[in-house]
Amino acid sequence: MKRKNIRLLSVLLVPILAAGLIGVTTMAQEKKEKEVTVVFTHDLHSHLESFYLEEEGEEKEVGGFARIMTFLKEKRAEDENLLFLDGGDFSMGTLYQTVFESQAAELRMLGFLGADVTTLGNHEFDYRSSGLANMLTTAKESGEILPAMVLCNVDWEKTLEGENAEDGALLQKAFESYGMKDYVVLQKGDVKIAVTGVFGKDSLVCAPTCVLSFKDPIEAVKETVEEIQKNETVDMIVCVSHSGTWEDESKSEDELLAKAVPELDLIVSGHTHSILQEPIIHGNTAIVSTGEYGARVGSLKMVQQEDGRWSLQDYTLTLMDDTYAADAAAEEKIAELGKNIDSEYLAQFGYTRDQVLTYNPWEFTEINGLGSVLQEETLGNLLADSYLYAVNGSDTGDDNPAVVAVVPSGCIRDTFHKDTDITVSDAFQTLSLGIGPDGVPGYPLVSIYLTGEELKTMAEVDASVSPMMTTAQLYTSGITYTLNPNRLILNKVTDVDLQDMTGKTEDLQDDKLYRVVADLYSGQMLGAVSDQSFGILSVTPKDAQGNEIPIEQLEDYIVHRNGQELKAWVCVADYLDSFEKIDGKSVIPEYYSTTQNRKNIDDDNSIGAIVKNPNKIAVAIVSIAAGILLLFIVIIVLIVKGIKRVRRKRRA
Repeated sequence: MKRKNIRLLSVLLVPILAAGLIGVTTMAQEKKEKEVTVVFTHDLHSHLESFYLEEEGEEKEVGGFARIMTFLKEKRAEDENLLFLDGGDFSMGTLYQTVFESQAAELRMLGFLGADVTTLGNHEFDYRSSGLANMLTTAKESGEILPAMVLCNVDWEKTLEGENAEDGALLQKAFESYGMKDYVVLQKGDVKIAVTGVFGKDSLVCAPTCVLSFKDPIEAVKETVEEIQKNETVDMIVCVSHSGTWEDESKSEDELLAKAVPELDLIVSGHTHSILQEPIIHGNTAIVSTGEYGARVGSLKMVQQEDGRWSLQDYTLTLMDDTYAADAAAEEKIAELGKNIDSEYLAQFGYTRDQVLTYNPWEFTEINGLGSVLQEETLGNLLADSYLYAVNGSDTGDDNPAVVAVVPSGCIRDTFHKDTDITVSDAFQTLSLGIGPDGVPGYPLVSIYLTGEELKTMAEVDASVSPMMTTAQLYTSGITYTLNPNRLILNKVTDVDLQDMTGKTEDLQDDKLYRVVADLYSGQMLGAVSDQSFGILSVTPKDAQGNEIPIEQLEDYIVHRNGQELKAWVCVADYLDSFEKIDGKSVIPEYYSTTQNRKNIDDDNSIGAIVKNPNKIAVAIVSIAAGILLLFIVIIVLIVKGIKRVRRKRRA
């Protein structure tokens, strides 16, 4: 071939080959796997600032939104299209919740961090309908960037037709104003993601002040996913759920959701404060949880497979310790949002947030371990003792002394750390939940009367129900009881007596009325005793004359002191502030370095121990079982006789 023709051919082929290469490159790009990076939190509970946590036997300062911001900046430097999701309960847990309505500090800080989507948890309802509505309005009116909010299972029709229609309408208006939706669709790079949110059944049980009616979570998510698939073209479907996971898979709400709605690719699971070091996988659905308070932040990568579903990779729960320096801009924002806490809230109680109340030289159980084991706790003893100290040490309008105080483990939100000064802020965080009818943050105490027999029932609830519902474990002042975990359920308690702080005991009289104090939330949850025991156990609050008090009227029995509702946390602060000074410094007494035989575990599996002191329930159960057994024996005897009769006839 002549050189001229070769040159001509090359001129013609180069563009063709180049076009071919471009086509191949384009096809390769089209086939490139889609990826998305997800960062997630849940159950932050107003922990805008860092706090102490026991980690591997060592006290560490962890968490805080300023450290989380540094972590997020690092992640966004790796992937600018990062998706940041939050699973609800962003409020209630520190003094920042006291400016929930006026500052909306938690929601605004989530927006400051760049959270894409959040949902509501049960504690967002703690300040009642008006409180939640005011918070959402404050956040919206701030003009700041806020996370989208999703919740798909509110039953507005039922809510607006019910007895709480007025409050329901107030919330509906606030939700609409904020922009609450069943789901949102986000574009993250080349990935289109639908995110829905759901409020779980147990969350509703844990929200006694919530007036909303809810659809079944699973059915609502199913309907929402169907709507997404019908109306949207998305690559991924995610659910931010405030339902939680439990050890018993048959009761684990988010696992049930994953099985029932397999179209979900990812569930960020809040509510139970679970720390899932490995994700739970059901089919193609991954369930993730990172624990409470922002101590750890979860992150993961999801990669789309050929069939369109997603595989989860690089799953990590990162401890927010001093590896992550506090972001200066975030610290400044937090300080701005909290600057009015003293003047708006604490001044009315005569306290300031950094005021030192006492020094703690003792080891108390870490907060994420509290309630997990059925046992007496020194922290629970101290908190319950503070109720009796505050009520009996001042004029509360009842001449009868309070004899028993009760604190459920689920109401305790923080612990006291060894070898540290305990401040007013620390005291508040132990019992930070709720609000009273006065509109002032903090659950007040209620004063009711129970019979001696009902106090024994209360001990039985602790022994039989709390192993299945750890937030219901009770810590008490004023009584002592012995329980045997080997005995028949609802018959585990063998002995119950009154006991003062010196250890002196006194027989409990079944028909006598005893004055009992607890926080309002605990009182309102008394109705759950019957539900959890299938109607077998019952504790009915009464007034001093023995008249029954309907649960809905319990607010009429709030304890007042000097014209104010006596808040549970204030009892703790007052008690800590009363401790004797040693070398000029107040110290928590040695009394609280050990337990005081208030809850005694008799792990005896002998026949004698198991049948000792059976209660009425045990007698009834045994009688029923014996009756069933007798009936079974009679049936067997009749069958045998019938067979013999037939055989005799055949022989004849």
